[in-house]
This record gives sequence, structure tokens and C-alpha cells, in this order.
Amino acid sequence: MTLDIILIVIGTILIIAGILGCIIPALPGVPLNYLAIVLLQFTSKTDFSTQFLVVWGIVVIVVQILDYYIPVWGTKKLGGGSYGAWGAGIGVIAGMFVFPPWGIIFMPLVCAILGELLDNKEFNVALKAGFGAFVGFLTGIVMKLVVSITLSFFFFREVYRYIFS
Repeated sequence: MTLDIILIVIGTILIIAGILGCIIPALPGVPLNYLAIVLLQFTSKTDFSTQFLVVWGIVVIVVQILDYYIPVWGTKKLGGGSYGAWGAGIGVIAGMFVFPPWGIIFMPLVCAILGELLDNKEFNVALKAGFGAFVGFLTGIVMKLVVSITLSFFFFREVYRYIFS
């Protein structure tokens, strides 16, 4: 019983950190939410199926990969080249340190534009590529939030069942 309470408290902290991590790139949001589910599995009254855990584990891995790829893809999709794609990737990381939290949102845009300008592209082309990075970054946030909120739902549903069973 005491171990169950400790696991639930740690899991709740991980759920909160996971949701914050969907917006703050320094925190691996979705994996933290999944870790909370795994911890809950070790309580005495919770029993997620193996299929549930494996499927959600795969979803978490795919989301983590896509989260880094989507801003780069958005940059290339809207006409950016490798400089813009690299700029978008660097911008995601730099944004954690430059004017947080706004830097996290806008640095991929700015760095993708700068990358394209360094590649001697016209400003209009660079701006379009930067917009692709920005849209890709926002798409990644929404994707992570959807998965994190879904995992949070399963976590709190099981905690509710644990408390009231």
C-alpha cells in the first residue's frame, strides 16, 4: 500500500512534467508520461495489458522521432534547403536558452530564415522556409500534447479506480 502511494505520487509528478515537456523541449514530455504509466503498472491494483504497454511504447518512440523531424520537414516542404533545415534544428535547441519560453516557439523560424539567407536565398524564399519550420514546430507540440493528454487520461483513470475500488 505504501509503495503504491509512492508510485502514484511519482507518477503524478511525471505526468505534470510530461505535459510541460510537450512545450519545453528540454524535457522529454511524452516519455515521462509513458514512464508514469509504467510506474502505475507496478501498483497492486493496476493491470495494463501487455498489448497496451507495447502499443503506447511504440507510439512514444514514433512521436519522439517525429518531434525532431517535423520542423525540418516543414522547412524543406516549403522550399527550404539543407541550410534552412539545419537552422530549424539549431533553432529548436537554441530556443530553450534564448528568451524562454518565446524563444522555443520563434527560434526555429528565425534560425531557418537565417540558414536560408546564409545559403544566398532570397528573403521571400527564406521567410517561407522559416514559416515551414514554425508550422512544423507547432505541429510537433500539438502531436505531443495529444499523446501526453491521452496517456494522462489513462493514468488518472487508473488512479481513480485504484482509490475507489
